[in-house]
Amino acid sequence: MGPVIKGNPLKIFVYLLVISYVVGEFIIPKYPIIYLFNMIGLIGLIVSLIFFYSGFNLFKSYKEDPKPSSDTNLLIKTGIFAYTRNPIYLAFVLFDFSMFLVFENVMYLLSSLGLFIWINNYIIKVEEDYLKNKFGDEFVHYCGAVKRWLIF
Repeated sequence: MGPVIKGNPLKIFVYLLVISYVVGEFIIPKYPIIYLFNMIGLIGLIVSLIFFYSGFNLFKSYKEDPKPSSDTNLLIKTGIFAYTRNPIYLAFVLFDFSMFLVFENVMYLLSSLGLFIWINNYIIKVEEDYLKNKFGDEFVHYCGAVKRWLIF
């Protein structure tokens, strides 16, 4: 049995995208930002998709289930996992933030911050405790070598 996760990060991510769009487009006014930020947002969308598919494909290539509540038999440390321990979660947060930059919808910014706080404090912590118990020193060494969110 894998870690006991409350909530499904993928579903929450999708729900937040929909809610952000509806609230941001029809309730909260837009705040124009610099065109350069729109371009950075487009790059962020592309990068987030690369992170998501890289992480997802590695899970599948090792015959592991990417669902956070699933049991695992292997600690994946190659590919994108050599640079960030949570590429799929990073992709979710980066995608939301990039949507804010592209569409100038402040709800995407708020949902990316909320998603980051929830995933960091309630999903990753539970997963890391599970992996520490399952893999011991190997996981502790991996945590020392690879950052949780790419830069911290």
